[in-house]
Amino acid sequence: MNTPTLSTPVCLGAIKAPNRIVMAPLTRMRAGPGRVPTPLMAEYYAQRATAGLIVSEATAISQQGTGCRNSPGVYTDKQLLGWRRVTEAVHQAGGRIFLQLWHMGRVSHPSFQPDGGLPVAPSAIAPRGQVLTENGMQPYVTPRALKQEELPGIVAQYAAGAQRAKLASFDGVEIHNANGYLLDQFLRDGTNHRTDYYGGLVRNRARLTLEVTAAVTKVWGADRVGIRFSPGGVFNDMHDSDSLVTFSHVLHELNRFNLAYVHLIVSTEDDLRHGAAPVPLVALRQAFDGPLIVANGYTYATATQALAEDLADAVAFGRLFIANPDLPERFRLNAPLNQPDESSFYGGAENGYTDYPVMGSQLVGR
Repeated sequence: MNTPTLSTPVCLGAIKAPNRIVMAPLTRMRAGPGRVPTPLMAEYYAQRATAGLIVSEATAISQQGTGCRNSPGVYTDKQLLGWRRVTEAVHQAGGRIFLQLWHMGRVSHPSFQPDGGLPVAPSAIAPRGQVLTENGMQPYVTPRALKQEELPGIVAQYAAGAQRAKLASFDGVEIHNANGYLLDQFLRDGTNHRTDYYGGLVRNRARLTLEVTAAVTKVWGADRVGIRFSPGGVFNDMHDSDSLVTFSHVLHELNRFNLAYVHLIVSTEDDLRHGAAPVPLVALRQAFDGPLIVANGYTYATATQALAEDLADAVAFGRLFIANPDLPERFRLNAPLNQPDESSFYGGAENGYTDYPVMGSQLVGR
């Protein structure tokens, strides 16, 4: 068997991707009033349609799930119509796009919540740090622990978001189970101190993830559903007493669904210096039987190596895709790469969003 390269086609469930270069989900904070996707967002995603697969920025499944300024939602009709303009633009450009389903859980703020209520979480444990609100930075509050009888409603929010994504003509959805948001909060014992069927043993902490996966695959079919994890991540004040056991368990349990893929944020050396847990990628690869996408700081060389060592089936790129709309072609030709402007990552308009040059422009390599 020939060793795959980044340019080799790959099947991610029902998606026949022409290459193994995935556009990672990237919060850019450019949604319009009412968290409605804008025509500028449609242009941005269409510019990057040569990716094997685009995963959209994290998108709130309900008002309760919000907690980030100017990030999009998928819980109103106007939001759905805005996303339909995005998917139409991507499809016209020949691309494929999944919507990432997001509930922020405890890392929200009452100013984002219905009627100014408390954010919800598995347990009433406040994260350290501050949240950016419409009135500037505010300390995180102690969230309200969800009652067990409320959890079917959380599952229903994900199912409703998946259904709206279908109506908006996405090609599939990715469940956001990473980076310290609600499902990740349930999965890890640093944030889940429950004593009911959703807490304690890892099989209980994984229960909500599996229930959400079952509900979303019922809407889409499993071959158009992916899920993202950050096994060693400490972002949003996260930790777990045994990340390898926790994530090996949930990956093994997900095998029964035959998902399109699992998407893992791997820990870099810099992450480890900041307290991330070392979770061997090879062990997680062995736990999951389906296609695996890896992400976090990969370069052309390290991504090629991951494919050659069979540690992944595809690689997601974030910052490189921000600055290089034509990243697959640049990789194919070993062309120079534009450097991302970090000052324009979050918020704003065209600058640092849709104005990065493609090859052939006189500004290449700016």
